[in-house]
Amino acid sequence: MAEADDGPPERETGTRLTIDLGAIVANWRWLAERSGTAECAAVVKADAYGLGVAPVARALAAAGARTFFVAHLAEARQVRAVAADAAIYVLNGLVPGTAAAVNAVAARPVLGSLPEIEEWTAFAEDHGGEAPAAIHIDTGMNRLGLAIDEAAIVAERLAAGNLGFTPALVMSHLACADTPDHPLNARQRAAFAEVRRLFPDIPASLANSAALVTGGADMLCDLCRPGIALYGGNPTPGRTNPMAAVVRFEARIVQLRDAPAGTTVGYGATATAKVPLRLAVLSLGYADGLVRAIGSSGGEPGADIADRRCPLVGRISMDLAAVDVTLVPADVVRRGDWATLIGNAIGIDEVAAAAGTISYEILTGLGRRAHRIYV
Repeated sequence: MAEADDGPPERETGTRLTIDLGAIVANWRWLAERSGTAECAAVVKADAYGLGVAPVARALAAAGARTFFVAHLAEARQVRAVAADAAIYVLNGLVPGTAAAVNAVAARPVLGSLPEIEEWTAFAEDHGGEAPAAIHIDTGMNRLGLAIDEAAIVAERLAAGNLGFTPALVMSHLACADTPDHPLNARQRAAFAEVRRLFPDIPASLANSAALVTGGADMLCDLCRPGIALYGGNPTPGRTNPMAAVVRFEARIVQLRDAPAGTTVGYGATATAKVPLRLAVLSLGYADGLVRAIGSSGGEPGADIADRRCPLVGRISMDLAAVDVTLVPADVVRRGDWATLIGNAIGIDEVAAAAGTISYEILTGLGRRAHRIYV
């Protein structure tokens, strides 16, 4: 069954995005099987990677997901509205002065600095220690997280009974898990083993999508945190993608036109028709998530129109793009038809590679102008 969300009606916008919730659930179940005895959580930050946090979290909770990760408190509120009993971790930590608000949503901040821990400790002590949180230890990313020596101080306080709360989770984040042979993976593994020794009785989490699929049993720990793999992105670049495709992104053809040989197409006159071309002008551009750089990449993926791969021609505009439909029979392509930018044989990672970016950026950039259909 398909149901549109509260986005613009199909006839009032130029793009439509079909999101297969069944595929997201199937991907989560596949990942949960690979997690072994570890719990498989779901990362739904950034509006569930651009696909809608409420419908995605609702579907995953109904399928059995018990733990979710978001970036901000506002996202935690959205998840709590559809997953009443879930554990919800806020990855970007504790904003000063928000401890009570976080606790009111029954969310769990991921504490990655001593000042955050001090603030949460003070709040927890005022609430009888009933304030679960995660502790983030940096093992080599150099982004968020306590240094190992700082973690040792926190562990000593916990052992002495004066931390003020008992952590619900200790975690770290891998920098190069999608490159399994990178030497930093081994260093982070070793560092996290030390973290687990410091906090022997606290559940631990290290594996993201890539580590869950290729990282080995010592990466799984007690809780895995897949993100991109849930949404159909390839967690193992360079290998066959094991995940089910989740999105189909289409744009309406607003005009068909002829471009005589020698004429140029689009801003900057960067593309010249070497032979007479038949163009389909699509009602989408970089404001809809079609990365501007893809228009000058000179390669795939283009658009699927009437089961033919049609190359992009010229630069991507804010709201428009042109594709070459010269080889598509004239009687099967019409104004008002839909061209597929992601879907059919065009994968999300292929689109990202053509744009010189990653599938994460493509998904989160699809925007809210599209008519959305949840399947």
